[in-house]
Amino acid sequence: MSAPVFGPEIVSFEPATGKEIWRAPVSDIDEAIKRARRAWPAWAAQPLSTRMELVRRFANEVRKDAEKLATMISRETGKPQWEAAAEVESVIAKVEVSIRAFAERTAQRRFDNAMQGTSAVRHKPHGVLAVLGPFNYPAHLPNAHIVPALIAGNAVIFKPSEKAPATGEMLQRCFNRAGITSAIMQFVCGGPEEGKQLVAHDGIDGVLFTGSANTGININRKLATRPDKIVALEMGGNNPVVLWDTPKLTDAAALIVRSAFSTAGQRCTAARRLIVKSSMYDSIVPELKSLADRLIFAEPFAEPAPFMGPVIDNAAADGLTESFLYLLSRGGKAIKHLVRPDENLPFLSPAIIDTTAMPDRPDVELFGPILQVIKVDDFDQAIAEANNTRFGLAASLIGGTPQEYNRFWANVRAGVINWNKGTIGPSHAAPVGGIGLSGNHRPTGYYAADYCAYPVSSGELDQPRALIGIGLRSGGE
Repeated sequence: MSAPVFGPEIVSFEPATGKEIWRAPVSDIDEAIKRARRAWPAWAAQPLSTRMELVRRFANEVRKDAEKLATMISRETGKPQWEAAAEVESVIAKVEVSIRAFAERTAQRRFDNAMQGTSAVRHKPHGVLAVLGPFNYPAHLPNAHIVPALIAGNAVIFKPSEKAPATGEMLQRCFNRAGITSAIMQFVCGGPEEGKQLVAHDGIDGVLFTGSANTGININRKLATRPDKIVALEMGGNNPVVLWDTPKLTDAAALIVRSAFSTAGQRCTAARRLIVKSSMYDSIVPELKSLADRLIFAEPFAEPAPFMGPVIDNAAADGLTESFLYLLSRGGKAIKHLVRPDENLPFLSPAIIDTTAMPDRPDVELFGPILQVIKVDDFDQAIAEANNTRFGLAASLIGGTPQEYNRFWANVRAGVINWNKGTIGPSHAAPVGGIGLSGNHRPTGYYAADYCAYPVSSGELDQPRALIGIGLRSGGE
C-alpha cells in the first residue's frame, strides 16, 4: 500500500486508443513524507550488503513481471512492444551497474595521519529524496535515480509523471515484493501541484528529476535558497548531428533516422538538428526521406511491428503540428511533411524540414518526430551551428576524420559526444547528463552514486592525544 490518499483522481489513458487504463486518488504528500522520515533511519542503518541484496531481489521481481510491465509501458506511453521490452531489460540491468558504480564512486578510503592516527573518507545518505519521473521512459529513467538512492541508504518518494502513473505503481510493487517497504520506496500519485509540494517540502532532503527543461528550471529556482538540498536535474536537448565526409550514406541515414525518430522523437537525447556539409546535402536528403517514408508508425501491438507509436497525447500532437507549421511559415522548406492521420489520436508521421534559410531558428526542444536540416559550408561553421543552442545534452559527428572528431569533441558543448554513432542510447555504465539547459552538472547513469550520497572525512585516533606547544606562559602562571 502507498500513503493514504484523498481528493481528486489521476487518470491514465492509452495514447493509441484514448481508452482509460488506470485511475487512483491523489496522494497525501504530507503523510507520505512523514512515513518516509519515520522509516528512513532504520534503512540507513542497514548494512550496505543488505541493501544491495534487496535491490537484486527487486531485479528478480521485475524479471518475473517483465511481460506485464512491458505491456503496461506500451499501453501507457504508446511505444512499440519491442521497445517497451527493451526498457524493462534496462530496469533490470541498472541494478548491477548501480552496485558497481556505488562501490567505485563511493569507496571507503583510509590513510595514515599524524600521531599514529588515521584519516578516513566514507559516504552517508542524504535522507528522504523525491524522485520525479518522466513519461517517455516511465520505468527506466526514474529507476536510474531510485536504485542508486536506495543502495546509498536514502528513502525515496517517487512521483511518476501524471501521464504514466500506472507504470510507476507497478515498479513500486516490484520493490515492495523484494522486501523494500512502501515507506522506504514509496509511490505517490499526483499531478504538477503534488510535484511542487514535494519539491518545496521541508521534509525532503533532495530532488532527483528527469524531464523537461522548463520543469527543471522551476525546480532549480524553487530551491535556489536551499543549498542544504541536493538537486540533480537531467533534462532535454536541442541535440545536433553533424554529417561530414563519408561514403557510407546508407549507414549514415540509418543512424540519423534512428536518432531522430525512435520513441516517436520523445527521447531527451533525440537528434533535433541535422547539420550537413553542403556538398553532401543532395546525396543524404533522398536517403533520409526514402528511409523515413518506410517507417511504420502504428499502435504498439500492430503487426508487422511498428518502428514508432503515437506521441503521448493529443495536446503534444497539437503542439508539434503547430511547431511544424511555424517553421514552414518562417522560411522552412518541407522535405517530408508532418502528417496526422486521425485528428482524434496523437499519431504523427516522421517529419523532416530544411530550416537553413530561417533567420532565427527557435532554440527549443521539439519533443516529437521533427528533424530540422541545416546546410553549412565548412567545419568551423558546423561546430558553431552545433553550439547554437542553450542546451547541451548530446551531439554526434557522423563521418569526418579522426582529426575532425578531435576538434568536434574538444569544441562542442555537450555531456554526451559520439562519433559515427547516433545521439540516442547512451550507456548507463557511463555518466549520462548535460550542461546548459540540459542539466546541472550532476549526470545520472554511472555517476548517480555521486549525488545519492555525500562524502564525510574523518580524523581518527584510538585515544585522545594533544598538547599545546606554543603560546603558553611558562610554569603555572
